[in-house]
Amino acid sequence: MASWGQKRLKDPILKLRSATRRAKSDVANKLISMFLHELSRKISQSWSVKVDGEEYGNLVRKWFNTQCPYCCCDLTNTESVIEHLDGMNRYRVGLHVPGNVLMACRRCNSEKRRDDSLRVLLLAQSGWESFLSHDGTRCVTLCRTCRYWRSIWNDDIERRLRLNENLQRIRSFRSGFPELLQVLPSFTQTHPELLGKLYSDCQTFAEMETKSLLERVDSGSKPQS
Repeated sequence: MASWGQKRLKDPILKLRSATRRAKSDVANKLISMFLHELSRKISQSWSVKVDGEEYGNLVRKWFNTQCPYCCCDLTNTESVIEHLDGMNRYRVGLHVPGNVLMACRRCNSEKRRDDSLRVLLLAQSGWESFLSHDGTRCVTLCRTCRYWRSIWNDDIERRLRLNENLQRIRSFRSGFPELLQVLPSFTQTHPELLGKLYSDCQTFAEMETKSLLERVDSGSKPQS
């Protein structure tokens, strides 16, 4: 007998409902990202180092030797993306500011999202620290992130050593940005609740506007008596 999860994967109606929920969630998450970008510009306008400046770009390249800060692959030979150590979502409240923006390989950026999207983190206080804490000793056997790190470093001792080294390297890098460290405590304490409300309000607004537009379309399509 097929499990409930298998039935959901095969049922086209359930797939449609799931896609609709994801669409509303995508809209809400985009609004949160827009808000965090605007907030980032506002609070960092007087900072000595600019996130889009050449000085910061050179600093990041030199500190991490043009390597992914997580898996250490050479970014000159790998597809790279902009990486926010603290993800720009309603749980991690990351900012687009110096000290939080790096370059990473696309694979690590994608794998890290599992930790970034968790409401409650069990391995560490931040998403990036949690991502680097999956050393195979504290998670369930089927943990996908632990499996990812085993694909990078199969040897247990080497894997734990590399993950800890990269964890300490990023911590040391962040310590050079006192402006960011100063605002982080208040942000992580108060803003998740505010962004959670923004996320919920955005979905409610989207539902109301969609319903209103559908009623107008339906009314306009009826034949005149």
